[in-house]
Amino acid sequence: MKDLILQTEPLLVKSLSKGNLLAFNTLFKEYSSRLYRFAYSYLKSEAEAEELVQEVFTIIWEKRAELKEELSFKSFLFTIAFNIIRKHFRTKAYLSDYLKSETSDDLDMQTSDKITYDSLYKYLNELIDQLPTRRKEIFIKSRLNGQSIREIAEEMNISHKTVENQLSDALKFIRTNLNKESLPALLFFILFIS
Repeated sequence: MKDLILQTEPLLVKSLSKGNLLAFNTLFKEYSSRLYRFAYSYLKSEAEAEELVQEVFTIIWEKRAELKEELSFKSFLFTIAFNIIRKHFRTKAYLSDYLKSETSDDLDMQTSDKITYDSLYKYLNELIDQLPTRRKEIFIKSRLNGQSIREIAEEMNISHKTVENQLSDALKFIRTNLNKESLPALLFFILFIS
């Protein structure tokens, strides 16, 4: 089934971009549970994780006309989720500062969650910065900007194989280093970057 979705995903994205509800539902069924697990690993709340999944797919539906079939739908999806989670923690941090004088116990837990998230995000960026220049550029275009291998190859005027090799080396380097860090770091990598 997973191989089938990978083969048909560009067609589903193309159909979705034209407003096809069946394509939307198929992509939702394929990715919603993974997206939920990803969100829950950070938010630690079933309700907030469910809400995030709904929000991400609402954004996908609203932006459907902008989707391209070459798009790495998974990367696009998880980039949206990651940005929502980041915004959530920023909001939570502001709220924590505001309420600090009133409920210190709750805030200690919130601050701890934010520190874990921020530390992981900072560490990931440090790893990305350690990549050789071209490999780093390819990684960012693929995993953070959601560009396809074909788009990157054309844009950088290099072969598809070069893009694939550079991306594979970047992922291997990041996976190895995150694996040394912690289980949440590895989970982040598996759900968001792989």
